[in-house]
Amino acid sequence: MMMIYGAGLLCLALTAINFISIGIAIARARPRRRPLPPPNRAPAVSLVRPVCGLDNYCEETLGSSFNLDYPDYEVIFCVARAHDPIAPVVRRLIADHPKTPARLIVGDEKVSHNPKLNNCVRGWDAARHDWIILADANVLMPRDYIQRLLASWRPRTGLVCSMPLGSRPQNLWAELECAFLNTFEARWQYCGETLGSGFAQGKTMLWRRDIMERGGGIRALAAEIAEDAASTKLVRRQGLVVNLVDSPFEQPLGFRAIREVWMRQVRWARMRRKTFPIFYAPEIFAGAVFPCIAAAYVASAMDWSVGGVALATAIAWYVPEALLAWTNKWHLSWRMPFLFILRDLMLPIIYIDAWITNDFVWRGNEMSLREEQPSAERG
Repeated sequence: MMMIYGAGLLCLALTAINFISIGIAIARARPRRRPLPPPNRAPAVSLVRPVCGLDNYCEETLGSSFNLDYPDYEVIFCVARAHDPIAPVVRRLIADHPKTPARLIVGDEKVSHNPKLNNCVRGWDAARHDWIILADANVLMPRDYIQRLLASWRPRTGLVCSMPLGSRPQNLWAELECAFLNTFEARWQYCGETLGSGFAQGKTMLWRRDIMERGGGIRALAAEIAEDAASTKLVRRQGLVVNLVDSPFEQPLGFRAIREVWMRQVRWARMRRKTFPIFYAPEIFAGAVFPCIAAAYVASAMDWSVGGVALATAIAWYVPEALLAWTNKWHLSWRMPFLFILRDLMLPIIYIDAWITNDFVWRGNEMSLREEQPSAERG
């Protein structure tokens, strides 16, 4: 009987936590009705964007750098190799927007095994202003991008971030990526921050230069395999916190292959396990698989309809998740509930993989979590 009570309690507790997390995300990520105006005495901002290769919608996402409704900012693009196919695209965009101070820096600095961090270092060093944003090339910036980041800065803030919001999926697997990015990962990120445990997300990071420099400078981010994990630890060592922007910024997806989605999710999971193992450990309970199994076990023991109880539990999980997407105007189609289920069936496999696998490939670079990362001094 204790096993039945325990399974029932597990199902109810996890379902209640799921409801709470969805409520937090609905409140925090509701889209703004009107763009934010620039603040009074708006500080000058440097926008550093590492680029590598041609992404879906790259001209639009990079071009959004030039259309910001902000009075004083510069744009610094960084590319590791002069022959990268994205370089002429960036040069053309710079030439087409002569009123925005912008430049392209060619050549990286090998401070770590992380090619993105290596690509950012020279851009950071070249930034003229004390407020610096590091933003991935596939982030689509709204006109009030900078002011929304600044609006999330608080007295104890050390870093403001935005997770990616998947949009414009053009095939089934891109919709699956939306199921991972939006109503799952973004939701739990907001929940963690609300509980006082915010984590950096490398897609968009707003820094104040003095905070980075007190932590050892941008080269200190080489201490971890992922620059966002290193950023989180750098900020927390100073007694500061990571805040998230209200309503995340879009990442247009276009077409995705299932392998591409899978490899991205296992890479992120392996890095979370490596950099924050204590926080990663309970992730196995974040999806609906275990609540449904627990509910089915109780139903079987009580001679109830196993299928009916499991279905009711799944509905209790996925209807609120669909409501989250609908309320916040995130991508939602008739296929999404089925993709929520597929995602949750994938999660235990991803979770186990993260504990037993240390190697991955990112943009053609072979990386290993077993290798000790080089320090900033060695870079």
